Amino acid sequence: MSNLHPSVCFYFQVHQPYRLKDLRITDIGELSGDYFDDEKNKAIFRKVAEKCYLPANARMLDMIRHNPEFRISYSLSGVFIDQCREYGPDVLQSFQELAATGNVEFLCETYYHSLAGIFSLQEFCAQVKKHADTIEELFGKRPVVFRNTELIFSNEIAHIVRLLGFKGILAEGADHVLHGRSPNIPFTPPKFRLPKESEAIIRKYRIHVKPVREIKVLLKNYKLSDDVAFRFSNRGWVSYPLHADTFADWIRNCSGHSINLFMDYETFGEHQWADTGIFDFLGALPYYFRRAHTPTRTPSEVISSWGKKPCDHIDAHAPVSWADTERDLSAWRGNHLQEAALGGIYALEAQIKATGSEKLLEIWRKLLTSDHFYYLCTKYWSDGDVHKYFSPYESPYEAYRRYSHALEDLRMVLADFEKPKLIIARITFDGDSKIQETSIKKFEGPRTKSETKSKNKQRKTK
Repeated sequence: MSNLHPSVCFYFQVHQPYRLKDLRITDIGELSGDYFDDEKNKAIFRKVAEKCYLPANARMLDMIRHNPEFRISYSLSGVFIDQCREYGPDVLQSFQELAATGNVEFLCETYYHSLAGIFSLQEFCAQVKKHADTIEELFGKRPVVFRNTELIFSNEIAHIVRLLGFKGILAEGADHVLHGRSPNIPFTPPKFRLPKESEAIIRKYRIHVKPVREIKVLLKNYKLSDDVAFRFSNRGWVSYPLHADTFADWIRNCSGHSINLFMDYETFGEHQWADTGIFDFLGALPYYFRRAHTPTRTPSEVISSWGKKPCDHIDAHAPVSWADTERDLSAWRGNHLQEAALGGIYALEAQIKATGSEKLLEIWRKLLTSDHFYYLCTKYWSDGDVHKYFSPYESPYEAYRRYSHALEDLRMVLADFEKPKLIIARITFDGDSKIQETSIKKFEGPRTKSETKSKNKQRKTK
C-alpha cells in the first residue's frame, strides 16, 4: 500500500540527573567530591521507575508484540543509564527487551546531558563518543541519529554532528525558525565549513567512519506533542478528554512526510498519572493508526524514506531548544546565577583534565548536567511553574547555594591536587649533592563520612 498519509515518529527522552545534597558553607573543603544525594536520587529513580519506566516499557513491549509494524525511539542519557546500573537493573533490562524486538531505535546524545555543545567542543565530542559507545554496548547497535540536550540546535551544532558521522539530528519545530513552514518534513542546515581547528578536534572523536554530505533535521511538531505531554489531563482544555481515535484522525488529516511526536518519557505515568487514562490512550494508538493507514517510523527510517528528495534549509544562527515559551537558551542562561554557575564549572575544564584523575573527571562531568542550571531559573508565570515543578529544591536560590558550595569545594580539591608522579629534586649543600624523592598524592574520590570525621579530628588535634 502506498503511503498517502504522513507517518508518525515517536521519540521519548529518558533522563534523571544526580541531585545535590544539602551542602553547607562549613562543608567546603571537607567534601572532597561528595556532592550528590544518593538517598534522594535512588528514591526518585525508584518512584519514577514504578510509575513510568516499568509500566510504560511493559505497555510498549505489548504494543509491539501485537502490532509488529509499530516503531518507537528513545534517547537514554548516560547519567540515566548510570542510575539504572546503581538503582534499577530491572529498568535497564526492560529497555534491552524492547531493543531485542528490532522495532526500537536508540539515539545518541551527550553522555552527561550537558550544555557542552555551547561551551566546549572537545568536551561535547568526548561525551557524544562515550554515549555512542555505551549505547552500542548495551543495545548492540551504534546510533546514527543524534538529539542534543534539550533539543538544543543551531547551524554550527548540526555541522559538528554531521562531521561526527550522524545522518540525522532532532530539533524543536520553533515558529521563529520555520517562518510559517510545516515542521512535518525533513530540513537541512545551511552549508558552510567549520574552522579547521574545530574540524581537527571532531575527527578525533568521529562516531562513524565517513560523515554524510547532508544531515537531515527532523523537527518536533510541538502542538501535537504537547497535546499528549502537557494537555492530556487538563480538564479546561477544549479537546478534553483526548481519545486515541480522535488523535489518530488529527494526524491523518495533517500534511507532510512525518509527524514527529517528541516528548519526555515521564509523560506516561509520572507527569500524566495512570488514572488519567494515559496508558490506555497509548495502548490504543497502534490500532487507530493502522485503521487510518498511518505508519510509524523511527527517526532513521523517516530519513531513509525521504530518500534523495531536496530539503529546505532550517537556519538557526542562534541556538533553539524545546524549553519554555522562548524556545531558546534562557531556561539555562537567563540570569546571573546561571551564568555564574556555568562560567565557574566550565572554567575548570583544563585543570580537571590535566589531573588525569578519572574520578575527578566524573565528578566534574556530573556537575555539567543541564538540570543544575535549569533549577536556577527565576522566570515567572507558566514557565516559572514548570521550572518549579521539576526542581527538587525549595527555590532557585537554594539550588544555587548547593551548587556554588560544590563548585567552591571542587576548586579547593584542584588547588590541593597534583598529578600522581615522582619528583626527583637535586639539592646542594656546601657543594655536596643529595637526591630527594617526593611522592605526590593521588585523588581517590569522595571520602566516606568516617574518613571525613577522622580528618577533622586530626586537624583539631594539630
